[in-house]
Amino acid sequence: MNNPALTLAFAMAFGMIAQVLARHLRIPGIVLLLGAGLLLGPDALGIVHPSSLGDALPFIVGFAVAVILFEGGMNLCINRIRREGKTIRQLITTGALVTALGGTVTAKIFLGWDWRISLLFGVIVIVTGPTVITPLLRRLKLRRSVSTVLEAEGVLLDAIGAVIAVVALEIALSPSGLSFLTGLFHIITRLIVGSAIGAAGGFLLAFLLRFRNLVPEGLENVFTLSLVFALFQGANSISPESGIVAVTAAGLVVGNMKTHVQRELREFEEQMTVLLIGMLFILLAADVRLIEVTELGWGGIITVTILVCVLRPLNVYIGTMGSNLNIRQKALLSWIAPRGIVAAAVASLFALELGKHGVDGSQLRAMVFSLIAVTVLLSGLTGSLAAQFLGLKRPINIGWVILSANNLSRSLAKVLIGSGEEVICIDQNPKACRLAEEEGIKVIYGNGLDEKTLLRAEIDTRLGAMGLSSNEEVNLLFGTKAKEIGKPSVILVGLKSMAEGITAEMVKEMGGRIPFGRQCDIEQWAGWIQREITSICRYSLTSPASNNNFQDGAEGLILPLVLHRKSKSQPIDDTTEIKAGDEVTMIVNNQREKEAREWLSSQGWILAENG
Repeated sequence: MNNPALTLAFAMAFGMIAQVLARHLRIPGIVLLLGAGLLLGPDALGIVHPSSLGDALPFIVGFAVAVILFEGGMNLCINRIRREGKTIRQLITTGALVTALGGTVTAKIFLGWDWRISLLFGVIVIVTGPTVITPLLRRLKLRRSVSTVLEAEGVLLDAIGAVIAVVALEIALSPSGLSFLTGLFHIITRLIVGSAIGAAGGFLLAFLLRFRNLVPEGLENVFTLSLVFALFQGANSISPESGIVAVTAAGLVVGNMKTHVQRELREFEEQMTVLLIGMLFILLAADVRLIEVTELGWGGIITVTILVCVLRPLNVYIGTMGSNLNIRQKALLSWIAPRGIVAAAVASLFALELGKHGVDGSQLRAMVFSLIAVTVLLSGLTGSLAAQFLGLKRPINIGWVILSANNLSRSLAKVLIGSGEEVICIDQNPKACRLAEEEGIKVIYGNGLDEKTLLRAEIDTRLGAMGLSSNEEVNLLFGTKAKEIGKPSVILVGLKSMAEGITAEMVKEMGGRIPFGRQCDIEQWAGWIQREITSICRYSLTSPASNNNFQDGAEGLILPLVLHRKSKSQPIDDTTEIKAGDEVTMIVNNQREKEAREWLSSQGWILAENG
């Protein structure tokens, strides 16, 4: 059944099925993809025949890798890379050199290959896979310093390593034998040409996407995809194999510039990447014969063991000399180094090209796929345990993110901080940010609706997010954005009125709640706090109350902030159930202090001992 169209269709379909199952089973998708590829290939069911694609296979692989690395570049944050710049530079230079030399010598000694094939193996295995690293990091939720290094190393080394590997292949197959200096010149020129073309293309693309309707609405994603393909092949035509660097650089530029379709573009690229990774791994794994893997024998097992247990730790040790990383962070970097789609694609390309020149490259390909399988399994199945053991996982469901650092937000933040909760405020007002810092509150200066700002606030590990700006529309947008990106358990949306503008029904529809137990004129209360005509007191409830007794009669008198029950404290909202013995920190309007205290007394509230 050597039908190329059927092979491609089945590769896409089964690639997606495998990844859907992997998500449900909470294991790395590549584990099932490799198994599915072998199962569907000629050695088993015979459904997928990569050989039927003929000369089209390298082009399909090239276009797919271009999209995958463009998306990888988009996910990198330049500011975070700068902070860990020294470590990243050393890992992708001296660290990679250690792996290349070690891999070459190991293959020569334990597999008995000649120096030419051993060298090709050594340069292939320097890459780590962002296709595995990125989803793994989302699941592990590591501390930022480690995750930044791992992600940047994976994306940048994929591009650089692919260029080095192709030049190494050219040297190996050159009849006259290209010199080392000539090869080095080829590597440097291709990296420079690719980076320049990619940066220029990325700036152009970001500029076109910056203005609404310049690219008609609905066409932005496919427009971007077409330019990525054009950049990839355009760069390759100018300088062979520089296209992979060009698309990575373009992704880095586009991902770090503001465009009006940033989130939609990221989602589209991520979905395309998932589809293409599934297709590629099915195709490339189906091209590997089981007998080629078994023929590696003990030499193959020893080689993989040395690469994982000796060369990777040595790579990290040398590559992180003089860095700010501690021993625990270095240990985790040493353990997590899965190879991905670029290593698989380059190994398959090498096997094809070597075969055309009368050299058997099947063992090289089988060895690389064995290394991919082992490193992905190790990282995927033990990465979380290793990170937990080393204390490098970010705690989840901890703390609150508050949109706005106005007087009311800061008052609430200080109460929560005083109760042992972690709070981060986000605001674009420099004065409000400065005041928050002076009051000991963590604050991020930026747009709270921007994904990067929310990720800086670590929204993906927070218990809740609160929109407390004076603009209720912005509060709702913030809550929606926070829910999409981080999925916190609690979303609070401040409303000025329950019936006009943004309604309580709209908040509930998006899964949110209303802070302070009712509508609140945030601007008015913030103004009263600024004029110092309020006081913050802690009250205790002496008699049973209804689910929420702040709805009627308390408006303009008091504003309930935080419920304290035993050792836990949480912001009051419209779903809060208050019981006898609970304590609540409130803001009291001193202009109407007598009315406020009478109302509190009538409801069974008395001043708490520490109030």
